[in-house]
Amino acid sequence: MSPEKLLAARTGRESVCLPSNRLGLYLALRRWCTPGQRLLMSPISADEIVFLVLAAGLIPVMAPISVLDGNIEMARVLLGAFDAVLTTNLYGLPDDVLRMAGMVVIEDAAHAAETSVDGRPVGTFGVAGVFSLSKHAGAGSGGVLVVDSVADRRELERERDLLLQPGALRKDLAGIATSVSRHLALKLDMARPALRVARALGLLEPRDGYRIALRPDELRTALSRAPGLQALDAWVRADLHDYRRSRSGVARWYQGRRLSRLPKERSARLAGVARLAELPTVAGGVLKHVDQPLFRVPLLVSDRDEAIAALERRGVPTGYLYDPPYDDYAAPFVESSPDRELARWWARHVLPVDPLYAHRALPVVESLLPAPPPPGDHLLHRAA
Repeated sequence: MSPEKLLAARTGRESVCLPSNRLGLYLALRRWCTPGQRLLMSPISADEIVFLVLAAGLIPVMAPISVLDGNIEMARVLLGAFDAVLTTNLYGLPDDVLRMAGMVVIEDAAHAAETSVDGRPVGTFGVAGVFSLSKHAGAGSGGVLVVDSVADRRELERERDLLLQPGALRKDLAGIATSVSRHLALKLDMARPALRVARALGLLEPRDGYRIALRPDELRTALSRAPGLQALDAWVRADLHDYRRSRSGVARWYQGRRLSRLPKERSARLAGVARLAELPTVAGGVLKHVDQPLFRVPLLVSDRDEAIAALERRGVPTGYLYDPPYDDYAAPFVESSPDRELARWWARHVLPVDPLYAHRALPVVESLLPAPPPPGDHLLHRAA
């Protein structure tokens, strides 16, 4: 079954097939928001997201985050001050969508393909939900946008087609081969030599720390041509240069095959979540969601860089680090959070661990020291 049909069945919504999650987010932002509007979002999210918001002509407003999960802390948000909100569902831990009722909500479900809230799947609470097929499913590429109405689906498909670039079967086959190799390397505990080979061959995108290089002067010039995806394409595409390239039937078959495997991995993922949740370093929000097959389990540790190196030596690669938060990374282009220190603390200390490989990670993470206490009075919230 195709990925869009699988996610339509899960969510009960109309679905739009996409080459990437990021293209879907841009389409949703342009459809439900107007240039100049204020969009509430977490300061801790994937690198390219803030550029999508800017490309849509919106003002990214950084929210206060919860010390428990790194998502927006809705209890400290003045709802009437914003035109729309973009969720993150960081590492699969759900945003507080029930408190967002009445707002224009766009759900980034990239990390939350199997997360539910009150029995309803993430991706069914907002005007749109956008899934990634390269995260949970590990398909290497692809995304799906889900909405309620047929009219919205058709309009989004039309807008998508205007932005698509021609595909190439050989590139799809190469992408599938890369994805298969990655899964095989992890399964056979060959991730460490595979990483060395990838670095030697220059296959890993160079980064400025954990972030895409901002190039602020060039970005200001590009923003003078926004709204429009093309103006900020150089930032949005970053480490996924083919995010707008149409995919062949072969690629979609592989994406659907990978997505259909998720129910088979559910018990193993839940077991990993439960085991990692026993650690004293686990983020407090995990304890409320041990019944969710999380994408990653966030730990909050003292010396994260050393932990990353130690995990890599055991064949457990670590990714999905969003440090520094947008407040510092893109300060001139966003409205800062009222609580920047907590976002800095979280971004500096979070260590996301894949629950499917908890057994390999445990010899390292069991002995890690917890992060120092969060700034201010947030320790009280953490205990709660």
